[in-house]
Amino acid sequence: MSDLPRKAVTRTAKLAALPLGFAGRATWGLGKRIGGRSAELVARELQQRTAEQLFKVLGELKGGAMKFGQALSVFESALPEEVAGPYRAALTKLQDAAPPMPTRTVHAVLEEGLGAEWRELFLEFEDKPAAAASIGQVHRAVWHDGREVAVKVQYPGAGEALLSDLTQLSRFARLLGPLVPGMDIKPLIAEMRDRVSEELDYALEAEAQRIHAEEFADDPDVVVPAVVHRAEQILVTEWMDGVPLAEVIADGTEAQRDRAGQLLARFLFSGPARTGLLHADPHPGNFRLLPGAGDDEGPEGWRLGVLDFGTVDRLPGGLPETIGTCLRMAVTGEAETVYELLCAEGFVKESVALDPDAVLEYLLPIIEPAEAEAFAFSRGWMRTQAARIADPRSPAHQLGKRLNLPPSYLLIHRVTLSTIGVLCQLNATVRLRDELAEWLPGFEEPDTA
Repeated sequence: MSDLPRKAVTRTAKLAALPLGFAGRATWGLGKRIGGRSAELVARELQQRTAEQLFKVLGELKGGAMKFGQALSVFESALPEEVAGPYRAALTKLQDAAPPMPTRTVHAVLEEGLGAEWRELFLEFEDKPAAAASIGQVHRAVWHDGREVAVKVQYPGAGEALLSDLTQLSRFARLLGPLVPGMDIKPLIAEMRDRVSEELDYALEAEAQRIHAEEFADDPDVVVPAVVHRAEQILVTEWMDGVPLAEVIADGTEAQRDRAGQLLARFLFSGPARTGLLHADPHPGNFRLLPGAGDDEGPEGWRLGVLDFGTVDRLPGGLPETIGTCLRMAVTGEAETVYELLCAEGFVKESVALDPDAVLEYLLPIIEPAEAEAFAFSRGWMRTQAARIADPRSPAHQLGKRLNLPPSYLLIHRVTLSTIGVLCQLNATVRLRDELAEWLPGFEEPDTA
C-alpha cells in the first residue's frame, strides 16, 4: 500500500543526480569563461540553470524533497531578479501543490483509519485532492453533520521518504548554498530532520490546531479552522475558503498585500503570547486572505486564515523576553547592553570577543523594520541585506561567521527569517513596531511607576 517507499530507488536517483548536474554546469561555466564571457554573467546564468533544475526535481517529489523546496521558496526574494524571475512560478507551485497519490491509496488509508464504513461519516467526499503537500494531501468533503471539511490524508511511508530525502539533500547542502545568499542550508535540513516525528504525528498537530482555534475563535483578524476528527493518518478540520497568499503575492492589490502583511506579522508575534505555541511553517501555502462581509468589505475587514499546525515551537512563556529587550536596546543604539545580552544567551561564545558596535551594525536588517513607524518590505531590500551578509569580503559576513545560534533559538530564527521573506514577496508596508510593542515581551520600556 505504501507508494513512497516503493519508489525510494527512483527518488534517491533523482536527488543524487542533482549534484552531478550542478558539477556539469560548473564545467560548462568554466568553458564559457575561457570562451571570453564575463565571470559575473556566467555565474548568473549558472545559478539560474541550477535553480531551474533543483525546483523541477523537488516539485516532482513529495516527502523531504518537497518540504525542503517549500522552506527554500520563501527566500526567493533574496535572489537577484534575473535569477528569481524565471522560476518564481515553480516556487509558488511548490508552496501548495504536488502530484496526488492514487485514489485507491487514499481510500485504503481512510478505511484503515476510520473503518470499513468510512463513507458513512461523510455526506460527500471528493476523490480529487484540493491540495497536496510534503507529507499528506487534502480532500474537500462534507461531514455527516453538514459541515464542509478538509480531510488531510497522510501519504503511506511519508516518514521514510522524509528522512531519506533529507539525508540525501544534506550530503550536498554546500552546493545548494549559493541559491540563497547569506543562508546556511545545512542547519535548515538538520532542523527539518529533528522535526520529522512531530510533523508525522497528527495527534500533536490536532492539539496545536485546537489550541489556536479556541484562542482565535472570536478574533477579528485571524481565523483558524476547528478540528472535527482525528485518526492516526487522518485529520479532519473545518473547510476554509479564501485567497491563497501565493495569489495575493502574484496578483494582489496594494491594499491586499499590506493587509496580509500586517496580519501575518500580527499572527507571528501574537500567537506565542496567546497560545504558548509558535506556528513554525510560514510559507504562503499555509495562509489565506479572507474577505470581510457587510460593513467590513474594505481592506481593514479582511482576515488572515491560518492552516497546517504540523510544525510548532513550544514556548510556554511566549517568545523569549531577551529578544524584545535586545531589539529595544538596539533601536536606541545601546550597543554595549545588546552585546552583553547576546553573550549571556549564548549568541556569542565565551572564547569569542567581538566589537559591540560592529554587532549592532550587523543587526541592521532586524532593527530597521522595528524602528520605522511603517516599513516597506521589498525584494530589493531583502536582496541588499542578503548580499551584505553573503559577500565573503564584507565585515558583516566575517562577523556573522563568529556568531553562534543557540539550539533554543533555531526554530524562532528560521520562522522570523521565513516570515520576513514572505513579507518581502508581498511587497507589504507593515507597522511592525505596533505588533512588537503589543506582543513581544521586553520590547516596551518597563513601567517603573
